[in-house]
Amino acid sequence: MPLPPPVSEHPPAPASVDGMTKRAVVTGASSGIGEATARKLRADGWDVVAVARRADRLEALAAETGVVPFAADLTVAADVAALRDFLAASGSVNSVIQVAGGARGTDHVATGDVDDWQWMYDVNVLSTQRVVASLLPLLREAAKADGVADIVIVTSTAARVAYQGGGGYNAAKAAESALAQALRLELNGEPLRVVEIAPGMVQTEEFSLNRLGGDQGAADKVYEGVEAPLVADDIADLIAYAVEAPGHVNLDLVIVRPVAQSAQHVLARGPLHVREG
Repeated sequence: MPLPPPVSEHPPAPASVDGMTKRAVVTGASSGIGEATARKLRADGWDVVAVARRADRLEALAAETGVVPFAADLTVAADVAALRDFLAASGSVNSVIQVAGGARGTDHVATGDVDDWQWMYDVNVLSTQRVVASLLPLLREAAKADGVADIVIVTSTAARVAYQGGGGYNAAKAAESALAQALRLELNGEPLRVVEIAPGMVQTEEFSLNRLGGDQGAADKVYEGVEAPLVADDIADLIAYAVEAPGHVNLDLVIVRPVAQSAQHVLARGPLHVREG
């Protein structure tokens, strides 16, 4: 069961519609972009239900920020149903922000580990479908009352440009992106915004570490020499803008990279400098 949030002596000014505080559901909230998004929205005055598998991390986040923690594995249908039931019983849902996902391995297609590929499809695509399908009725109710509701799906630039050793992740993120695009078309005519945020290189504590099997040295090399890769807070700021923009404004797709990364395969290592002449 989720734990009640602590009472803050200095709560943030509420993000509200007609005096009612807006509520967001943020998945993948135990680390990285999900955690940063939960923190950002709380700072902006939202009520936030923070969802992830690791209850201990969620509880620590709740104690610090006042989010409502809900431990769930989004690859398990019963967990997603429990999340839906909890939300339906506890208030409205104005925004669902699907961050949960991940990558495993850097194998080539010919040598790929099918179990890793299956895991990536499950956590990136099927989990997103489960969350959207389960929570869409709640978003529709909020949109009736408030005029707009949001579905934000965090994909990756890997959805758009394939690269060697990325086949499994490329395929999973491309499928998740296609899901977002189809969903936007299917919801046409309803006051529901479908936003896709596609980050390039973002340095977080766990993404590359998990992808590379826990090899910290290999994970560090991914970012070695790159001046100012994006960080989780950069993406959280974009997500906050998307859900706080005027109701008629929809950010269909935002591709965001650090300046040092001109394309998926073009990355400057070393200090950025202005060329002479």
